[in-house]
Amino acid sequence: MKRFLDTIQNIWKIEDLRVRILNTLGFLLIYRLGSFVVLPGIDPSILGQSAGNAQGIAALLNIFAGGAFSRASIFALGIMPYISASIVMQLLGIAVPAIQKMQREGESGRKRINQYTRFLTIAITLVQAPSYLYSQVPSEAIVSDSSLWMATAMLLLVTGTIFVMWIGEKITDKGIGNGISMIIMIGIIAQLPSAFAFEWSARMGAGGLVMLLVEMVFLLLITIATVALVQGTRRIPVNFAKKVVGNKQYGGVRQFIPLKVNAAGVMPIIFAQALMFLPMTLVGFTSSDAATGFASAFADITGFWYNFVFFILIIAFTYFYTAITVNPNQMADDLKKNGGFIPGIKPGKKTADFLDNILSRITLPGSVFLGLVAILPAFAMMAGVSTGFAYFFGGTSLLIMVGVILDTLQQIESHLLMRHYDGLMKSGKIKGRSSSAFGMAG
Repeated sequence: MKRFLDTIQNIWKIEDLRVRILNTLGFLLIYRLGSFVVLPGIDPSILGQSAGNAQGIAALLNIFAGGAFSRASIFALGIMPYISASIVMQLLGIAVPAIQKMQREGESGRKRINQYTRFLTIAITLVQAPSYLYSQVPSEAIVSDSSLWMATAMLLLVTGTIFVMWIGEKITDKGIGNGISMIIMIGIIAQLPSAFAFEWSARMGAGGLVMLLVEMVFLLLITIATVALVQGTRRIPVNFAKKVVGNKQYGGVRQFIPLKVNAAGVMPIIFAQALMFLPMTLVGFTSSDAATGFASAFADITGFWYNFVFFILIIAFTYFYTAITVNPNQMADDLKKNGGFIPGIKPGKKTADFLDNILSRITLPGSVFLGLVAILPAFAMMAGVSTGFAYFFGGTSLLIMVGVILDTLQQIESHLLMRHYDGLMKSGKIKGRSSSAFGMAG
């Protein structure tokens, strides 16, 4: 306990870290307050009666938005349109040479890509806003259903998403951690107390204290497995050539290249989840029975087809995102330039092929395990866990929380070690990810 208090005191002593943490808390407070501001022209009391009826994808979106989705808040669409736009831009970066060129231009290219991402976010929000108003807001809750109200509500939803995006960028620049990831995580955590309270009351009413304890044990085990997935690495030994200058010897030491079992982080789930949201978005623009039936099949998160397609998409996107974020050829070139080599492997192309083969072998079990964790909430629901609490038994919610918390703690530890304070852990360092939680800097 004393060590913990000393660490908190050390964190508070570092002015830059203290300011960043306070900035982060301030921006997150603004976001949480805004999520309770209901769109004008909507009766909040009627919304409150239907808020608990959200099911399937709508319930998952509500968790990501911190409850703003069911409250018809000005932040109802949250940060998801920005994430969808970022995904589209990353996909275009593979297929469009002009965007590939911008990616290689460094800081100037990144700024231009961010600007295009913002414009695309506005376009996506303009598509999602009317679908949300028509399909998710009860007609009896709308006080004045007119064209002027629809235009005003759409404008506020677009403005709200842009403002949330701005908050995320400010957290990244002036706070601690990745802003976009932080916003999603705080929305998820905000739903945890109410979900647990509902599960507690349901179990206590049925005399199921033992079942509640079993659920908590399973939740703990799943969390431990998720942490192991996020932190798991395959260490490749690397030797560096000796160099003698005068009476001193340089190099000749053995180091390691840590290849992560899950190098893609939570991005494959975010990619797959964004695609699974499309049917619900598109069905708001049509009354066709066939389209409605197709969308309903993919809106039931306990259904076979939803989980099967979701699982396959996660595996595919894990390979895809690992391929675009980890470059074995560049790693091999960097090793060669610095006089490093993998024992028994020739430098250059042989080293690149060796790293690529290792990466392919460890990505398969990593992607399968990631897919299994993602569909665990469906099994929890089928086992009798309440819908709200089941989302924390794996899935996107748990992976995002674990990933963002580890990433943020790693940044705090870096600040401490940089100023010669003890880290957060008694032994060793926190093995956070080398990239942001969602692969985007905001």
